[in-house]
Amino acid sequence: MDENKIRKLYAQNEVQQVFTNLQSSSSGLSDEEAAERLKKYGANTIKKAAAESEWKTFFKNFSSMMAILLWISGLIAIVSGTLELGIAIWLVNIINGLFSFWQERAAKRATDVLNNMLPSYVEVIRSGKKKQINSKDLVPGDIFVLQAGNSIPADARIISASSMQVDQSALNGESVPESKTAKYDPGEGSYAESNLVYSGTTVGAGTARAIAFATGMNTEFGRIASLTQKQTKTTSPLTAELNRLTKQISIIAITIGLIFFIAAIFFVKYPLAKAFIFALGMIVAFIPEGLLPTVTLSLAQGVKRMAKKHALVKELNSVETLGETTVICSDKTGTLTQNQMTIHYLWTPANEYHVTGNGYVNNGQIELNTKQLWYEENPDLRKLVQIAALDNDTSVQPNKKGGKPKILGTPTEASLIVMAQKADFDKQKVLVKYPRLRELPFDSDRKRMSTIHRWDDTHYIVLTKGSYSDTIKQCDRIQVNGKIRPMTEADRLRAKKANADYASRGLRSMALAYKIIDHDVDVNKINIADAESNLVFVGLATMSDPPRPEIYDAVKRCHQAKIRIIMVTGDSKLTAKSVAVQIGLTSDKARVISGNELDKMSDEELRHALKDEVIFARVAPEQKYRIVKNCQANGEVVASTGDGVNDAPALKQADIGIAMGMTGTDVAKDAANMILTDDNFASIVAAIEEGRAVYSNIRKFLTYILTSNVPEAIPSVLFLFSAGLIPLPMTAMQILTVDLGTDMLPALGLGAEAADPDIMKQPPRKRSDHLLNKGVIIKAVCWYGLLSSIISTAAYFFVNYQNGWPNVVLAANGSIYMRATTMVLGAIVFTQVANVLNCRTNTVSVFKKGLFKNKNIWYGIIFEIILFFILTVAPGIQQVFNTTILTMSDWLFLFLLPVPLVLLDELRKWLMYHHKNI
Repeated sequence: MDENKIRKLYAQNEVQQVFTNLQSSSSGLSDEEAAERLKKYGANTIKKAAAESEWKTFFKNFSSMMAILLWISGLIAIVSGTLELGIAIWLVNIINGLFSFWQERAAKRATDVLNNMLPSYVEVIRSGKKKQINSKDLVPGDIFVLQAGNSIPADARIISASSMQVDQSALNGESVPESKTAKYDPGEGSYAESNLVYSGTTVGAGTARAIAFATGMNTEFGRIASLTQKQTKTTSPLTAELNRLTKQISIIAITIGLIFFIAAIFFVKYPLAKAFIFALGMIVAFIPEGLLPTVTLSLAQGVKRMAKKHALVKELNSVETLGETTVICSDKTGTLTQNQMTIHYLWTPANEYHVTGNGYVNNGQIELNTKQLWYEENPDLRKLVQIAALDNDTSVQPNKKGGKPKILGTPTEASLIVMAQKADFDKQKVLVKYPRLRELPFDSDRKRMSTIHRWDDTHYIVLTKGSYSDTIKQCDRIQVNGKIRPMTEADRLRAKKANADYASRGLRSMALAYKIIDHDVDVNKINIADAESNLVFVGLATMSDPPRPEIYDAVKRCHQAKIRIIMVTGDSKLTAKSVAVQIGLTSDKARVISGNELDKMSDEELRHALKDEVIFARVAPEQKYRIVKNCQANGEVVASTGDGVNDAPALKQADIGIAMGMTGTDVAKDAANMILTDDNFASIVAAIEEGRAVYSNIRKFLTYILTSNVPEAIPSVLFLFSAGLIPLPMTAMQILTVDLGTDMLPALGLGAEAADPDIMKQPPRKRSDHLLNKGVIIKAVCWYGLLSSIISTAAYFFVNYQNGWPNVVLAANGSIYMRATTMVLGAIVFTQVANVLNCRTNTVSVFKKGLFKNKNIWYGIIFEIILFFILTVAPGIQQVFNTTILTMSDWLFLFLLPVPLVLLDELRKWLMYHHKNI
């Protein structure tokens, strides 16, 4: 039978029928029967999806397309006679794979330490006696006891309850606790049945006894976890892009190798074997051996920087995916808002009071016309505060470490307690004067709660708070400026209008009233109807779950970055839209679609709606998943945020799932790619910035290494197409010196480059905008590469010119040839010094960003200069790399080379920037 139907039967059946169906009784199960059921149903735990084996995870880091290309290129190098080069390429691959594995394993360990949500122990009734057991031993048919603060261990039917309030935000996204009783009421929205409680939710107030009908993976919590585990993750955009780049580079390298192979045979008349070895060398030279470690380092640096900004990334590739994000599907409660109910206004027939400050801390005051008031200064305010604080069972405990205070009770009552503190109301002191004699607990039928207190020697006082509509009808009098008079129809209309005005702004109103009764009434015998009749209406307390303070700037930055945020919440349509408009998420013209309306929409209708401003309210877990999937069908790169069980399927389906670390459930954390350790939405924006920086850095690296390939190729082109008349200006070993030696560390420094200042003012990159695009090729080949080629080739001919060329033939060997090839190598190394600095920014001046800010690049520059110096002076190495000692004038020329190249590129960037802003 369908789970929803089973759930409905347990809710609608009488308690005795539930006992019969579960073969239990009011005395609970016996230990023997419970043990048998434990064998049958299994432990009350949420099973995690089978984790990928350590070995599979390990080898995965050595089998990407780029890694395979490096294995092959290493083999080619060995076959072509350069054993040392082949081993060096393989070592690059091995080190990179080990580093990637270590990074992801560290992230997994950090995730594993986050708290488990399910309770450790539960109090059950076994054979008529109370007994504490481990929650994993709870079975269907067990009766268990609940009280404020308890996490609910199983899906259960309530047998009896007193003032029961349950926080179900982890399951349905609702910011307002649900009232629970033994009496059935279907409620509104998901999991709203009044007599059912669900695993993983929390008791906010009251007490209850319940009988478990589903445990472990059979609970709603487990069902959603199972749905999440069945989903498979798609290839990340970065992996797909690197695979594409690998194919492009392979085709380019093989094509160039083939061209050089044919040219060597027909122009230089090389034998087949020699031409083949020459072509293999060119293929290896055009494969960017440093790309994989640079990508890994860029991602790892991004992970490190994000960790400092409270974002824990579980997989390296997730960093770059964030940078591509075009849509964020965000939960409201606890993500966009603080999940701390706050009183904003107190309304009385005479005045409206503004309550400043947010959250469960005393960080504000009560104001009338911007002037601070204490509760004793105004009779209406005094009565309002008295009712709010005394007719209240909740306490707020400050967090000694400065974090979010702990509330024992309900968020609504907590907000009233904090408001009273702002009015300088000392509850304990007042209770001594007006001790509580009796409580008439809240229930979902009358939607009110009352307490009776001693007032003076001859009177008691009844204090009542509740929903506006259910409390105002009990009132026949009204207090205005401390005076009580009969309530007129005009008074009711004014109160109704005030309530409606607050509701239109997304605020919830609670009515507060009271009455004085004679001392001769037996307060222990007075019934609720009599106690709550003929009340004196005092006013309204209005509240909401306020937006996070940093959310306004975060939303603004997302809009600047052309990233849409779609609110997907379990809250009401009115509240959802009010918050969305307030924080600037949408305009007031945004369409609000409820869960029921969503059910009636086809996928095509939904995809069309997702293209415009839209908010989703009262949605179920499956619906959030569907929203994410249809966003992706529209071509969007989707990040989905959330903290509850209800968010897990959507987190898993999204291109990047972002869970809350502090309030998130284990299921949500397991499904997510990234966890916010401070539950701060603004951290997502910082993470997106890092993601964009990573992709930008990989492209900068690609531009940089392609730049050096051009002056490396030109000498071979001159040699081949001159039919050998121009001796090879650069040897194969010198080419590989640049690729695996001098270029490597500066390139890795680019991988750690901070984001450009304007990176969040640009739209997300399109999936069609690939790493190796026209812009990269033009900049690398036709600008940086062309300049480097001209300078390095000129250096070759200039050395020969100094020694008699063109009156004598170009030297093909000897000291002149060695000095000429050394100068070609030196010219490429020093033009690459300029190029690595130029590649740090796209349109912004490198001086504006900070010329010496990236220390890693400067360490790399120092390293490559020292390495080049060693190659020119070390006797044993000179022969291998065909180099020689340079003159002082040669060194002066090389050291001056970067200056004009940097200044020339600064002019280009200035022209580009100003042309773009005209």
